[in-house]
Amino acid sequence: MTHEDLPESSMKILMAVCAPKGREGGAAGIMMNYAEALEKRGHRVTSLFLEDLLSQGERTGRFAEMRFASRLARHIQVRPNEYSLVNLQAPAGFLYGLRRRFSAAPGPAYVTTLPGLQENVVYAMKREHKKGRAWHFSLKNRFWHRVYHQPRFEWSVRTADAANCYCRDAWVMLRLRYDLDDDRVAYIPNGVSGKFFIDRDYHRTGPLRLLYAGTWLDQRGIFYLRDALSPVFAKHPDVRFTFAGPGVPPAEIRGFFGEALAGRIDILEKVSWENMPQLYAEHDILVFPSLLEGQPCVILEAMASGMPVVTSETCGMVDVIDHGKDGLLIPPADSAALENAIIQLCESPELREKIGRAAQARMMGRTWEQAAWRLEKLFERTIERTAGGNR
Repeated sequence: MTHEDLPESSMKILMAVCAPKGREGGAAGIMMNYAEALEKRGHRVTSLFLEDLLSQGERTGRFAEMRFASRLARHIQVRPNEYSLVNLQAPAGFLYGLRRRFSAAPGPAYVTTLPGLQENVVYAMKREHKKGRAWHFSLKNRFWHRVYHQPRFEWSVRTADAANCYCRDAWVMLRLRYDLDDDRVAYIPNGVSGKFFIDRDYHRTGPLRLLYAGTWLDQRGIFYLRDALSPVFAKHPDVRFTFAGPGVPPAEIRGFFGEALAGRIDILEKVSWENMPQLYAEHDILVFPSLLEGQPCVILEAMASGMPVVTSETCGMVDVIDHGKDGLLIPPADSAALENAIIQLCESPELREKIGRAAQARMMGRTWEQAAWRLEKLFERTIERTAGGNR
């Protein structure tokens, strides 16, 4: 569909996120799925990623996000009539929001997407630092969060015409702390692609395979995973554990777990989005003990594949899982509870099947088309309410 072919009711939407382009998960993958679904609904969507605005040498360092936000604001400013609305993931939109607020020619309406709460990062990782289980959250790092990271997120919201989020705790905060009226904020759970719905054999022979898929980060509960795996491996000598797409060299992961555990660990440095269904099919249990998240796509995809999931009872994970019914929730930062949950699933194929089938059934209602319809309604309300929207 060309620009001239767009129906009268269509919107011209810019979506942007400060992340490399890729469907493998995270913010970029979510945005790509939304863009595709919105285009199917007849809208024109332009997507901008990290590499679209920054050169290779500009994409690293403390101020890379600031550079991206500045280029993004400039990109929109010089195209005042190009877009009906811009949807910018926090904190990438804060400079555009500030410029728009104080400009005589404000530009297109602005909706921010808030994947999670920075307040959760500070709270959780401050506690972890005291335990010696946070790599980069000393007093100096906390200072930077307070004067640099947190303000950018706050201004992304305060200067926006509306906001959407993936998890309920962020939705509540947007209404209470930022005083956004109900018609200006939307909690829209992430969807899941139909390709992840596969048939699973819960009684297959061979050693059980546990899976962690995602970036290797201290906030993902990896210290507690290390504590839990030692007794799990001792009790079940045939179990293996796979780390997929960690973003760090395999030697770093094996060194973290030590020689006693390293021999039972497999590492797949990169798995393409096209091969993710096969990855889930080849594994029996997803273990994702993250301390804080928005709403991880890896959990939704694993559940859609019929895989039982063990994750933490915090943030967006509690929006997805009913404990004991379609997944197992453990207290965050609790290695003993993590160990017990893993062993419970390892020792009962019946429980794996019960939880896995319930998880898959729950995900049947989670489509990107449904999520895009709800986001579309927020966009339409925002354009109608703001004088700055250019239709």
